[in-house]
Amino acid sequence: MQITSLETLMINLNTSTAAELDEVPQLKGHGFEIVRYREERGRFDEVRQLEEVPGLAGKWDGAEATVCIDR
Repeated sequence: MQITSLETLMINLNTSTAAELDEVPQLKGHGFEIVRYREERGRFDEVRQLEEVPGLAGKWDGAEATVCIDR
């Protein structure tokens, strides 16, 4: 069997650990802040809420290809 395309592993903003979030290049070093934001304000409803996480404003562009939310 030959693999012709790679499947992208999606990281869930609502269930991932800080270490898992740090694996996303655009979020590297911000996993702790993302988890803290989630614990203080509740679950993410949209990926664009990353803009509200301290230190991530304008830095998370492109993360949409790797992160998701559960609905």
